[in-house]
Amino acid sequence: MKLTRLAAEGVGTAFLLAAVVGSGIMGERLAGGNAGVALLANSLATAGALFALISALAPISGAHFNPAVTLSLALRGRMSWGEVPSYLVAQCAGAMVGVVAAHTMFALPLWQWSHKARVGGAQSFSEFVATAGLVGVLALLERRGGVGPVKTGAIVAAYVLAAYWFTASTSFANPAVTLARALTDTFSGIRPDGVIAFIAAQLLATVAVGGGARLLARTASELQAATR
Repeated sequence: MKLTRLAAEGVGTAFLLAAVVGSGIMGERLAGGNAGVALLANSLATAGALFALISALAPISGAHFNPAVTLSLALRGRMSWGEVPSYLVAQCAGAMVGVVAAHTMFALPLWQWSHKARVGGAQSFSEFVATAGLVGVLALLERRGGVGPVKTGAIVAAYVLAAYWFTASTSFANPAVTLARALTDTFSGIRPDGVIAFIAAQLLATVAVGGGARLLARTASELQAATR
């Protein structure tokens, strides 16, 4: 059963990256130089893919597709730390496979370093905000007892679609996605010198929200016990 979960994580993350990179390539080619139209196509395709993938694969693996989500669950005590490394490997490997698949579909070199600069404090802070929002939304949904894979998929897709537009970084919010997007010199790429700052911001947000959510839950439980 563990291999099935890991396979679902790897395949899901691969399709997610194929959607992100592939739609970026297609959008840029068809937009005639209009970056706004290209970003709209990219964001809609990514949100659509997320909705479908989470709805289909959440019952198997939880449909994390994101090391930040996996780490957040472990920080909140909702996932065994022993499972975390294998999930992270599956997600990162799947992300790279997805980039190669997108390049193959558009007849591009399979491996290429991105030259798209995404650096600076504003970009890093955007990644902190985007990631904090994502893991925060998931923590709140869990706090309510969950809403099922289809509704979760719709809510996550809606958040990611919005975050594409309200963050300066276009909301990577995912360390595996960040690593893989350094390997595509296309619309959705990120130059390697921006990767470390992005991932650091994403992990900081994950720890802040995941640890904070666990502390609040523990405090709430203690207060309930004290009033009994």
